[in-house]
Amino acid sequence: MDYEAQIKKWIEQDAERMEALSIAADLCLPDWCLAAGFVRNLAWDKVHGFSAATALNDIDLIYFDPKDIAEARDRRIEAKLRSTSAFPWSVKNQARMHERNVDDPYTSTTNAMSYWVEVETAVGATLDASREVVLVAPFGVEPLFNFTITLNPKRPKPADFRKRVAGKGWQEIWPELTVVDA
Repeated sequence: MDYEAQIKKWIEQDAERMEALSIAADLCLPDWCLAAGFVRNLAWDKVHGFSAATALNDIDLIYFDPKDIAEARDRRIEAKLRSTSAFPWSVKNQARMHERNVDDPYTSTTNAMSYWVEVETAVGATLDASREVVLVAPFGVEPLFNFTITLNPKRPKPADFRKRVAGKGWQEIWPELTVVDA
């Protein structure tokens, strides 16, 4: 199975996700994507055979712009997005997130995602100049089809990982998921 093509098809068939992508694309932010639950939850819903999409707590719009890393900029972008749509936007410039995570500076959105706690969360979607869906996935997309929640070996923080798994309630929502923390 071509997992990437399958995820793109699922996104393209989801009117709300396509609307969110279009709204985000109109901002013309550098190196952007809608990430984390935006793609992960959709894939887990589909592989679990859900007929309806699980509601998103937020839509993570991430981008990479080292020229302006002010958190206030992200808040202004969120305010603009919320004034034009009812989506629960969360905006973060990945060019400053290394500071919060005590990492070396990130070099791109994809590089920043490669440090996220779970492998399955490190996947996003963007639109290219032709408005075609493009996936951003430093670990590929196959893990989304494995019914797993996997500790990122690049960020071996098992306590943070276990806290996120428990706090997010993923195994209650998607009961076939198993945790892989080693």
